[in-house]
Amino acid sequence: MAEQTNIQKPQAPAPKTANKKEVSSNVGGIKSASIVILICFILAVCIYMFVFGNGANFKDGNNANPPLNLLGTVYKGGIIVPVLLTCLLTVIVLTVERWIALAKAKGSGNITKFVENVKDALRAKDINKAEELCRKQKGTVGAVVYATLQKYKEMDQDTVLEKEQKLTSIQQTLEEATALEMPMLQQNLPIVATLTTLGTLIGLLGTVLGMIKSFQALAASGAPDSTELSTGISEALVNTAFGIATAALALIAYNFYTNKIDNMTYAIDELGFSIVSTFAATH
Repeated sequence: MAEQTNIQKPQAPAPKTANKKEVSSNVGGIKSASIVILICFILAVCIYMFVFGNGANFKDGNNANPPLNLLGTVYKGGIIVPVLLTCLLTVIVLTVERWIALAKAKGSGNITKFVENVKDALRAKDINKAEELCRKQKGTVGAVVYATLQKYKEMDQDTVLEKEQKLTSIQQTLEEATALEMPMLQQNLPIVATLTTLGTLIGLLGTVLGMIKSFQALAASGAPDSTELSTGISEALVNTAFGIATAALALIAYNFYTNKIDNMTYAIDELGFSIVSTFAATH
């Protein structure tokens, strides 16, 4: 019987360790954006060749002839069109990816209400209730606050460290937990921000190339070639349109998601300050 008691004792802390891992942000998302860009490029080339370049979009079924509709006009935009289409598709895919990832990071409830409920629990000095709220909320804010509350309870039971050292330890735990979550929230957003400028520049490049063709047609001997002139103008306008669409969508997505991340950061900072203040006031 004595041997059985010795075997069971090391297993006692197991439930407590598992409890500390109950809250996870579970953000996820696409880790390698280069794969997304490559797939979007292949898809863009296929769309350019087989959809825009389809013979049904041109006179006599030949894509070397004048276009009959808008798809044919887009095809006449030239080699820059697949590049711009790649940028546009990449922005769309990463926008959807960030939407899903940040929806998981937000958690299962309203963040503002969660912040108020946790602050009420802290004012009532009910740390267990605050932890339970974090388990229900989950997401990035719930995970960071839960980790900080665990450190709060640890420091509450510590009899060696001074009060200032305990406060510093709680604050450090908050900062470390936040630092671990931020990269996952901001993942792929730098690429979206880059495409905001890159889309405009590539569109401008296509516009310049199209205008060069137009001026070459005007400078030709004799009467200007109307076909060459219209082709050059089409290339210029199509690339401008694609560049503006890509830049506009990327800018809207970047600002929208940056604002959502800022709201989560503000919530974490507010609750972190409340936890530290509560500890300072009760010890």
